Amino acid sequence: MCGIVAYVGHREAAPLVLKGLKRLEYRGYDSAGIALLNGHGLKVYKKKGKVTDLEGELDGRDLHATIGMGHTRWATHGEPNDVNAHPHYSFHRGLAIIHNGIIENYAAIKKSLIAKGHKFQSETDTEVLIQFIEDIQENTGSSLEEAVRLALQEVVGAYAIVVMSKDDPTQLIAARKGSPLVIGVGENEFFFASDASPIIEYTKDVVYLNDYEIAVVRDGDLKIVTLENAEKTPYVQKVEMELEAIEKGGFDHFMLKEIFEQPRSIADSMRGRVNADEGILQLGGLRDYMDKLAKSKRIVIIGCGTSWHAGLVAEYIFEELARIPVEVEYASEFRYRNPIIKEGDIVIAISQSGETADTLAAIELAKSKGATIFGVCNVVGSSIARATHAGAFTHAGPEIGVASTKAFTAQVTVLTMIALAAAKRKGTISDSLFRLLLAELESIPSKVERVLQAADKVKEIARIFTYARNFIYLGRGLNFPVALEGALKLKEISYIHAEGYPAAEMKHGPIALIDEDMPVVVIATKDSSYEKVVSNIQEVKARKGRVIAITTEGDTNLPGMVDFVIEIPKVHEILMPLISVIPLQLLSYDIAVMRGRNVDQPRNLAKSVTVE
Repeated sequence: MCGIVAYVGHREAAPLVLKGLKRLEYRGYDSAGIALLNGHGLKVYKKKGKVTDLEGELDGRDLHATIGMGHTRWATHGEPNDVNAHPHYSFHRGLAIIHNGIIENYAAIKKSLIAKGHKFQSETDTEVLIQFIEDIQENTGSSLEEAVRLALQEVVGAYAIVVMSKDDPTQLIAARKGSPLVIGVGENEFFFASDASPIIEYTKDVVYLNDYEIAVVRDGDLKIVTLENAEKTPYVQKVEMELEAIEKGGFDHFMLKEIFEQPRSIADSMRGRVNADEGILQLGGLRDYMDKLAKSKRIVIIGCGTSWHAGLVAEYIFEELARIPVEVEYASEFRYRNPIIKEGDIVIAISQSGETADTLAAIELAKSKGATIFGVCNVVGSSIARATHAGAFTHAGPEIGVASTKAFTAQVTVLTMIALAAAKRKGTISDSLFRLLLAELESIPSKVERVLQAADKVKEIARIFTYARNFIYLGRGLNFPVALEGALKLKEISYIHAEGYPAAEMKHGPIALIDEDMPVVVIATKDSSYEKVVSNIQEVKARKGRVIAITTEGDTNLPGMVDFVIEIPKVHEILMPLISVIPLQLLSYDIAVMRGRNVDQPRNLAKSVTVE
């Protein structure tokens, strides 16, 4: 949610910052802006809309500068417009700021500043913060670094900020609490960004700023201090991301590219962990906690959106294989209902970005009650990866499309491996079933490849249903969370209302919606619930509903009963979600494209939701 890019060094800042903002467009935003410091002073340019709209605003201006910063805003305080867009000037225009997050006590600070004669141009909490910093600097005679530190000691809320001053063309000051910020370290140059994607073109050396830390770049040097003014040695790491991973690679959209990357991303999530021939499953990040996991009396899984759906799949698998009771919680609700957490509990937090604010808050609550926290996320160096006791990275690679696809299958793969490892340690799975499931896991990438080869057939079906205003998705057992995920994908990118249900629940209310205009997607694979799902399909057809069935290859029963069939390869029931979700992703994508939607950047959504 929102994007930050800043640069100071020897290059031209404007093109670098603008390119970086485009790399961050996937995070979701409604306006964009840039600040530059050159012979004309500290200049701010900003515009409602996309980065391309901002570029139009900049056309013909003198943008020469070797220091600058840019921002893509997702509106919180104040509607999306030119004035509320970032960067924001201070009252006397000597400072400028970009900010991700929310300053919760901004109203009290603003009231105090107004009493001193300050006037505000925008409705944002961000402008309040930069005016507050300037006020401290002017009234205490302190340096800008000190003024930032003192201001942040008074701030309640979350932030990642970068501050520029018209008085120093070599200085950028950044700070974070609860919102990600990474610093790229080059040769006498520094890059700041919300994630590494704008940086990797120029350097692989990065510093991940921690909560309550301030980074000061001045005259080619980097200093990091805490809010208590304790200096810390910057810890420089190598970022693993490759530039081609954040390019479309010939696909029309990032989402389509990421759907087709799943054979590789699923394999990468297992790489070095699974050896079916030798019956070996290794999860290095959990090695020291496997006994604790196997002995746990309860597992609580927390996540949001697609990650929550992955957690629902994991609930079935953990309980079936490891015989450990599992509860799956929305992270956004977990912290507000005084949950019962005991010291022996294991909490598994799932997040693609590793920066989801609701999930981070839930982690802190669970930790305060003595739970052991495992993280399952995709981004090395992310906040969740650092906040948890142990965990496993999904290694899915960058996911740029806002609607998550390959992250879901990678999360389910990793959670399945954790459940298998726990069951093996606990002794609740036979050696033969353990080896069988490892072999089946290794076969998943090739089977996903086979599903993707039928993409043209899915597109033909999608063309028929572009008219639809509503969809129902049905599944049972492990395929119920897949139905939820399929409905979510369609909602996110096509803006068609869709709901997922356990198939047996349809007759308890939703069946009232069924008529000849209601498409119903049913996951009807050959598993333990197959006969029951067939009965549910007959209930739909008796009411003239149009059924799209996801079936197992070789099923001769369903084609004569339903309107459309999409076949997928046979796989063990426990692993079916990894296969059955693929045609649902394709169906959503194709319908959205045919309806002219912005597939990679759907309206109102952000990739990394870093505010509550």
